[in-house]
Amino acid sequence: MHHPVSGFSKKSKSEKIEWLARHYLKNPESVATLKSYWHQDISVQQLHDDFSENTVSNYWLPFGLAPNFLINDSLYVLPMVTEESSVVAAAGNAAKFWAGRGGFKVSVSGTTTNGQIHISYPGSPASLKQFFEENKTGIRNAIRTIEKNMKERGGGLLNLELLDKTRVLSGYFQIHATFETLDAMGANFINSCLEQMARTFKEKAESFSVFKNKNTFPEVVMSILSNHVPECLVHAEVSCEVDRLQSGKLSGREFAEKFVKAVTIAEVDTHRAVTHNKGIMNGIDAVVLATGNDFRAVEAGVHAYAARNGTYSGLTRAAITEDIFTFQLKIPLAIGTVGGLTSLHPLSKVSLEILKSPSAKQLMKIMAAAGLAQNFAAVRSLITTGIQKGHMKMHLTNILNQLQASEEEKKKAQIYFKNNPVSHTSVAEFLTDFRSPSNQHIKQ
Repeated sequence: MHHPVSGFSKKSKSEKIEWLARHYLKNPESVATLKSYWHQDISVQQLHDDFSENTVSNYWLPFGLAPNFLINDSLYVLPMVTEESSVVAAAGNAAKFWAGRGGFKVSVSGTTTNGQIHISYPGSPASLKQFFEENKTGIRNAIRTIEKNMKERGGGLLNLELLDKTRVLSGYFQIHATFETLDAMGANFINSCLEQMARTFKEKAESFSVFKNKNTFPEVVMSILSNHVPECLVHAEVSCEVDRLQSGKLSGREFAEKFVKAVTIAEVDTHRAVTHNKGIMNGIDAVVLATGNDFRAVEAGVHAYAARNGTYSGLTRAAITEDIFTFQLKIPLAIGTVGGLTSLHPLSKVSLEILKSPSAKQLMKIMAAAGLAQNFAAVRSLITTGIQKGHMKMHLTNILNQLQASEEEKKKAQIYFKNNPVSHTSVAEFLTDFRSPSNQHIKQ
């Protein structure tokens, strides 16, 4: 039976690995595997160690490139970090397809983010409102030092308002704060502002006569930013004549009508919508990761937006108007190009250089285009060949590696499976036959 460990964080990296090997690792090669992923440059490895706590190794993910993204008449190569087969290839194929049809038209309609000071108050809402109005300026001025640099760049706190939430929870109020953080993700900035304003709120409440009774004193429950950013919106769109959408046996008109129907299904059916939106995020998350942004925050905000009308729905829309096919995406994206890992991780810096050193607004546009491209590629596959044909072709390499195929076996397998269905079982059977002395003809 294992026992709790004390002082684990104080152990060196080697000591942590030794402890892990002693108590949890059964395979002796596991220690060597952990150490093999250390960066050879000690200073770079130390940088990675400092990104998180109790670090013992690095977890590598493929860093790929999707070229030919024509976004607002500028051509981009998108760095994408993902382990999922076919994502980068699909994005690149969709980008090339639309580059010959006008490319992606993308615009940003808002960049404001927000946070809340959550308050529990059992007294009269009118009294709390009176207190807030009398002290709003003082609460606002409490963050002058914190927001000084942000304000000099044109950002900072935009507005404060007291919201009565007692209809959803007894005694619940919140101070809703709206911010502009420009090119920064702004999480630490917003949280610092909120916590300082909460302290000032409490200090001023102690001298407010109406709150003298302890039974009617407002309590700050917590202060935290929100990843629900419905005002921080970006809109991406592609369009062309339906005749230019011909695909295999489907005419352009047939393809467009079937495509619109597939997208509409994601609008009205939650089961399909979840996977539909996951496909969008395959593209967006890959760029978010490559640029050192917070994909968990982006995902949370996107899925909240997808359910903003009370039912979870697909985030893209498609239509045919007077023989013009239009496919569009509207999505909230609160990201940054300065601060956090974007300024620290060596590959994040390279990613931003590849993307022409974009502002946060420009990066929002690029990410939205990646999401729309990915969704187009997925829906196109679904209504034509099926999703597995392309996906499993890309997944073939992973299966061959799992089965420890030689380079010769990989080459033969790639040829064989061009015209045969790919599955783990079929690949295993192929290798067995290939390796069998009685089937030498396969090697010819």
